[in-house]
Amino acid sequence: MSEFTGWLHQDAGELDEAMAWTNRAIQLANEAGAPELAAYVAVRRSNIDSDRRDTRAALDHASAAGMEGLSIPMTNPDVISTETSPDVASRGSKIAVLSIGSFEQHGDILPLSTDTIVATQIASMVARANNLWLLPPITVSCSQEHTDWPGTISIPAATLIRLVEGIVASARAQGAEHVVLINGHGGNYVLQNVVQEASDLSLFPGRSDWTAAREAAGLKTNAHDDMHAGELEISILLHCAPDLVGPDFKHQDHLADSRPHLLTHGLRAYTDTGIIGSPSLASAKKGAAILEAVATLFVDHVSGVRASM
Repeated sequence: MSEFTGWLHQDAGELDEAMAWTNRAIQLANEAGAPELAAYVAVRRSNIDSDRRDTRAALDHASAAGMEGLSIPMTNPDVISTETSPDVASRGSKIAVLSIGSFEQHGDILPLSTDTIVATQIASMVARANNLWLLPPITVSCSQEHTDWPGTISIPAATLIRLVEGIVASARAQGAEHVVLINGHGGNYVLQNVVQEASDLSLFPGRSDWTAAREAAGLKTNAHDDMHAGELEISILLHCAPDLVGPDFKHQDHLADSRPHLLTHGLRAYTDTGIIGSPSLASAKKGAAILEAVATLFVDHVSGVRASM
């Protein structure tokens, strides 16, 4: 059924949905111990990749379909640096980039690691483009408002402060003169205070940066209405990690514009699914445009950092 649904979406030109359903079919075939069926569906996935003009993915899936002991290649987003010590030494950057994500529910359409994936994609992208030192990510942070859902792990704000301060102190000892915190979780309010109290720290993207990126990418929602697992986050993962997006994202919209007691009652008071926003409006094209806009905005940010050093 998942495979057939994928075909229907492909025939309708809905390639993001087709890809999500075809990935689900491959997963089910592998779990059932049916490599021949998985290979057959992988050929269909290769065809979808071709329609999306993703030649590399199309070749990978076509190749995997013909391999004995089939292992379908899945997207591997940049979550942690694979640089060697000599790589860091040869770069000699005095500016480091520290991504901070979370491990919290995003309904049944995105993984618990979504915020970490978003933060690390931005961090690795801007580090490469600006020749900066990419630090290992913080993958757990302040997610208390999501703890009504299984899987969410949250730490106190004081613990996050100590963790950031410890990593920054170690980076300073290695020669870093400034650390940019790349925050992927809106609930990490305390990071603003951390940056306020240190002359060699900055925070990116800010609220105005996300607003500008939304506008540049043509998103139809704003940050308030599209708060969690909505148009923005689904779009980014459709672009950089499409295999991690649940196939039913087009039918999960939930609006809760008034959330006066979010911090005291948590997200469960406003949504049963854990989603607040419009995932149905998401697309891989928008995701690519969001990240491109963020990368452009970071150039101004890092220029200001360099001018102050």
